[in-house]
Amino acid sequence: MKMRALWIWITTAAVLMPLWVAAQSVDTIDPALRDRIDRIAAGVMEQRGVPSASVAVVKGGKLVYTHAYGKAHIDPDMPATPDMRYSIGSISKQFTAAAILLLQEQGKLSVDDAVGKYVPGLTRGDEVTIREILSHTSGYQDYWPEDYLMTPMMKPTMAQQIIDTWAKKPLDFEPGTQWQYSNTNYVIAGLIVEKVSGKKLMDFLAEHIFRPLGMKSAWNSDDEKLTSTDATPYIRAALGPLRPAPKEGRGWMFAAGELAMTAHDLALWDESLISRSILSSESYKKMFTEIKLKDGKGTQYGLGVFVGKLDDRLDISHSGEVTGFVSDNEVLVDDGVAVAVLTNHMGNGAEELGRLVASTATGAKLKPAEDQALAIYRDLQKGHIDRGLLAPNLNDYFDAQTVADFQASLAPLGEPLTFRQTTERLRGGMTMRAFQIVYPTRRLNLTTYTYPDGKLEQYLVYPEN
Repeated sequence: MKMRALWIWITTAAVLMPLWVAAQSVDTIDPALRDRIDRIAAGVMEQRGVPSASVAVVKGGKLVYTHAYGKAHIDPDMPATPDMRYSIGSISKQFTAAAILLLQEQGKLSVDDAVGKYVPGLTRGDEVTIREILSHTSGYQDYWPEDYLMTPMMKPTMAQQIIDTWAKKPLDFEPGTQWQYSNTNYVIAGLIVEKVSGKKLMDFLAEHIFRPLGMKSAWNSDDEKLTSTDATPYIRAALGPLRPAPKEGRGWMFAAGELAMTAHDLALWDESLISRSILSSESYKKMFTEIKLKDGKGTQYGLGVFVGKLDDRLDISHSGEVTGFVSDNEVLVDDGVAVAVLTNHMGNGAEELGRLVASTATGAKLKPAEDQALAIYRDLQKGHIDRGLLAPNLNDYFDAQTVADFQASLAPLGEPLTFRQTTERLRGGMTMRAFQIVYPTRRLNLTTYTYPDGKLEQYLVYPEN
């Protein structure tokens, strides 16, 4: 579903300015799934103290749900809406990587070129490749590993100053031998895009990605802070109250985390990753393939994205953080499912929310062991257990008092959001399995032991540490 937008021109101080008004609410999702997503969002926000979250869900390769929760601004309170932009932080890196791949498709560079071919003066620039900076295997030191805004970063800078300070130091390791996340890599990548294309990075992205996909809310928050009609960023010191976050100085986010947008528009990008509509199939293969180190070890990172698993499914993901905003983007490309989560709080919550919603949206069929364990769990919530499943020791364990305690403590929790097996191994002549049971505000662990004849020797539930 595409966004409908209305452009209105207003005059202020004799200057014509565009006022962007968008209708970004989408709700074509199954009501039961919508309810589960809303429960996840409410639970994670309550548990993590998140003031607001904007969520967009892609299912079947199409955007089916957008919703905003909580307060986008506090005192005076302003409810969050899907039309509001949030900074997406390091999710911006996949757009920079895509720009490099587009230039390679145009025959203007190769990801195996040395970075020194385009940006002179870098440490060992004649050895480090573009592929290595995009995959964080270059050895260039990160200019912002901290999770707070330091005083020097409140003043403006330029990409060249960042490079002169951090990319002309000795490398932290030999190129291609280690993986170490570094924002410096993407400042170099952004300069390469601008030098090769002859355009500003944002202009190149607008021409080749934002406009073709209808991403009309995309905003360069490195050049200009978000408006009063967008989400307000917040920070918290220890367990103290939420306070408005300071803003980074201009120039610090260039190509590594400069973008802001709505969750709706980030989901339009996710649609394109699933359909592979912007890049060539070969470019998507490069982006989604895990980079191997020189010793053959995996990095769990491709080009601008993490490459991992969620419920045994291929998950192309990235989180993002700039001062006062944290985001998460999960794209299960082979399942046609994606979840974009944007929050206005420097704390945990976005990734947890994104992964829980993505796991729920896939509607994964339970394995036989999961089916059995969940059925027993549901029976215990009702005060019953099928004793035909139990070996003698476990049958003795589940006396009347124990069954009553299981019912009294588990019944109020209701139906779990997710019930997944996490571990399976042999022990004591039996199969040991571990499960994670997820509720909006808490998680439980379950362990079982099963004999070869199928009888259960253990079924224990306890809080997750």
